[in-house]
Amino acid sequence: MSQAIKRAYKYRFYPTAEQAVLLHRTFGCIRVVWNKALAERTRRYKDEGKNTSYAETAKWLTSWKQDEELSFLREVSNVPLQQALRAQQAALNNFFAKRAMYPRLKSRKKSRKSATFQNNAFTFRDGELKLAKTTEPLDIVWHRPLPEGAEPSTVTVSCDAAGRWFVSLLVEETVTAHPATDEAVGIDAGLDHLVTLSTGEKVANPRHERRDRRKLAKAHKALSRKAKGSNNRAKARIRVARVHARIADRRRDHLHKLSSRLVRENQALAIEDLSVRNMVKNHSLARAISDAAWYGLRNMLEYKTGWYGRRLLLVDRWFPGSKLCSTPGCSHINDRMPLNVRSWTCPQCGTLHDRDVNAARNILAAGLAES
Repeated sequence: MSQAIKRAYKYRFYPTAEQAVLLHRTFGCIRVVWNKALAERTRRYKDEGKNTSYAETAKWLTSWKQDEELSFLREVSNVPLQQALRAQQAALNNFFAKRAMYPRLKSRKKSRKSATFQNNAFTFRDGELKLAKTTEPLDIVWHRPLPEGAEPSTVTVSCDAAGRWFVSLLVEETVTAHPATDEAVGIDAGLDHLVTLSTGEKVANPRHERRDRRKLAKAHKALSRKAKGSNNRAKARIRVARVHARIADRRRDHLHKLSSRLVRENQALAIEDLSVRNMVKNHSLARAISDAAWYGLRNMLEYKTGWYGRRLLLVDRWFPGSKLCSTPGCSHINDRMPLNVRSWTCPQCGTLHDRDVNAARNILAAGLAES
């Protein structure tokens, strides 16, 4: 079975000096438009009790561009500015639907630098991508080809804290489901091991942040010694960002490989519906939980199972998977199970359990029962 999906392909590129100046100016204009629109929306709602639509904010943008003090808005493409207003409208819709927090103002230093161009603001011919207001195509490193015949509908340009430039092309392509299989697996997330499977396999936790912790501490120490506002401090900040980027890249690569293997080998995958946001409030474990990136793994499993014809089964986070004996016919549940207990013997049936394997088997059984 095949289905059409929208998929983004991300590439590294190296802008010319002219392109870099224009794109940085575009990021700044997006920040100004976002902040002015959000401030006016908030004022209208508080003072007049009125909601604001995207169409109204688009009219504001037109009037702002006529203002001499905001004349710099006319120096960049109008499309990324409109896309920022659309993104703000979506963020507010999520807030009112209680799916997200209220949108925040964009900061010059901390906010993500990105700009989205619709297909009326770029041209893509013969493998060359040229953005509006630029004279040369982007120097893109095509480390993998786009699907044959694919035409990008949206292009997003971004610059991360380490100064690396990326372009993401959204295309529509057809994916074919993996061959059906009778295999199913329960997945128990952990810290000693990243995941433990109901088959008994344990996947090691790479601890990417811990491996580079000394290098990260050294970079932060050098940053703290630089005078605020100096060029040396700016260079030191980039060195810190590069260490963080390396950690994030390796973590993402490992999760992609693991999630792809699990989806390829199993028809059904059962996982706990963990609330990672609440778990990281435990300051003793927050750093280790963030390094494990359980939410990132779950997110990858969600969209990959949808793409390739698999099922993702979510088990209630309060399910006592570690305390319950997984032996068929035995339903003994322990009263307590401290984290330092890694194996235990069931007092009812006498089975010796590995804590994590037992939990994974229970998660699989619970997921299949609920489905």
